[in-house]
Amino acid sequence: MIFKSMSLVVVGVGAALMAPMAVAQTPPPTKVAVIDIQAAIAQTTDGQKAGADMKTKFTPKQDELQKKQRDIEALQEQLRKGQNTLSEDNRQKLMREIDQKSNTLKRDGDDFNQDVQTETQRIMGELYPKMITVLNKYATENGYAVVLDYSSQQTPILFAASSVDVTKDIIAIYNKTSSFAAPAAQPKMTPPPAAPKPATPKPVVK
Repeated sequence: MIFKSMSLVVVGVGAALMAPMAVAQTPPPTKVAVIDIQAAIAQTTDGQKAGADMKTKFTPKQDELQKKQRDIEALQEQLRKGQNTLSEDNRQKLMREIDQKSNTLKRDGDDFNQDVQTETQRIMGELYPKMITVLNKYATENGYAVVLDYSSQQTPILFAASSVDVTKDIIAIYNKTSSFAAPAAQPKMTPPPAAPKPATPKPVVK
């Protein structure tokens, strides 16, 4: 009976010591962070290389569009200066040329913008999943419950302290896994010029 009682005591003490261990759990994450995901992707080494490649690919077409814009402006200036000296036939011919070149420029500009947009979406489609993988791992390891993207219009953030912005941290972590060296800074591509409205010269008073 004595040994039986002792064994019951030992078992009881052991169960009491083990109970807290069974109940104890890792506290759930509660931290909140914000990130500019688009800027993060663009500023990674992969993003910078993609941007440099796009500039090389699209700059010649952009220069061509800008030249067409200058040509149209020169014709418009010619028409303006010749209001009282050009014959009616020459005025009409010049106006038709301006209209034709303006319409062509508009079509070419629309095509250019579409090509740039398509290429941008392709690049984002490649880099976005990689960025999200890095972000998910970082958030999990650092106890973040929520990470909000303030580059998205669908995530309006009225205020966020700079201390909760993890954009730079994510860029640095991403770059450690990148095989590309960061290229030299490239100037931003400017949008193609908008096609000017056809000039409407004043009628010649006879």
